[in-house]
Formats: sequence, C-alpha cells, structure tokens
Amino acid sequence: MKILMVLTSHDQMGDTGHKTGFWLEEFTAPFYVFRDAGAGITIASPKGGQPPIDPNSESEDAQTETTRRFAKDAHAKESLASTKKLADVDMNEYDAVFYPGGHGPLWDLANDPKSVALIKAAYEQDKVIGAVCHAPAVFRDVEIKPGQNLVGGRNVTGFSNSEEDTVGLTGVVPFLLEDMLKEKAGHYTRGEDFTPHIVVDGKLITGQNPPSSEGTAKAVIQALQEG
Repeated sequence: MKILMVLTSHDQMGDTGHKTGFWLEEFTAPFYVFRDAGAGITIASPKGGQPPIDPNSESEDAQTETTRRFAKDAHAKESLASTKKLADVDMNEYDAVFYPGGHGPLWDLANDPKSVALIKAAYEQDKVIGAVCHAPAVFRDVEIKPGQNLVGGRNVTGFSNSEEDTVGLTGVVPFLLEDMLKEKAGHYTRGEDFTPHIVVDGKLITGQNPPSSEGTAKAVIQALQEG
C-alpha cells in the first residue's frame, strides 16, 4: 500500500493577520494509522518543504495521543519538513490520496490545478480518495465530466457551518465547506459538532472534523484492503 498525503502550503487566515495552515491532529492521526498498517507514505504540498502548522493545533488543549507521539518522532518530523512539491508527484505511483484539513486548503488546494488533476487521476484510476475536516474543499473544482463534480450524487461530509460558526470564522473563510458540498450536488450529512462522523461512499471517504481523523484514515485502510 502506497499512500500520498497532501498538505496545504497556505499560512494566512484571510486578511486577519492570523496564521493558519494544516491542523496537526488531522495529519498525525492518519499518518500513524497508515504507518501502523504498513503503508508506505509520501507527503506532498504545493510549495514543498515544511508546510505550515496551524498554531492553534499546537496548543496544549489540542494535543492528542498521536500529536504527542509525533513530537517524539524524529523520522516523522523530518518527513514533514521535506514534503515533495505537488508538481513532482505522479498519482500512478500511489494506491490512495489523503488530504488532512485545517483552514489552509480553503485558500490554496481548493483551486490548485495540480491538486485538481491529481484527484481527477485518482478517480479515473479507481484509487481511494480521502479527506477530513476542511480538506473536502479540495473537491470544489474537480469535474469528472462536464458539469459534474466529483461529489455530485455522492455521500460526503466535512466541517459544518455550525462548527465554523463556533470557531468564529464564518465571515473570514473564502467559502463555507458545507454550502459548497451541497452546491456541487453532494449528499451532505453531519454528526454532532466536534464528534466523529465518517462517510464512506465507495472509494470516496470523508470525515467531518478533527475527531474524525483517525476513523477516516482507518476507513481508507479498509477500502485499500478490500481493493
């Protein structure tokens, strides 16, 4: 099993002056699910190198078992610091692609042509495609045929409008993820705010929020094992 993990390179929260990036738990939980399952992992980002970590996800109250494991894992930190450039990645080499969230993807990966092409290639090759929290934003511009988005008619989830409201960023983000998924004709469902909710629709696997990260990754592994 070879899994490509794609992280944001965007570190600015609109014009607020606050930093953003990817949410640490949404990377570490899947990373260790994949690694402990014996998968080979490649990490990529639009700019390559060290992707920005959302500072809020490094606060003490955001720490989890996997973020603490990562803090002591020199090899994993080295892998994160040296991500491949997205432009240098070939989907043919992987069995699955997985996008961790954080607010960053709303600004860069949602309209990154290389990311769009990568997801389209994964779909056409019948590969497993996973995304958690804000990362389903990466599907916004992925058309699998003219006028039909990847999520059209599919069961999906992602960070909800009420969760965005709770974190106080409804007026800051470039678009609301729940609204976008519905506009693209996705069958959007959600669980309670900030509780695990994972949706599996064939080889398209999405999770609602940070607590969904581990379960989403486990569903990716299960889909890979089932072929």
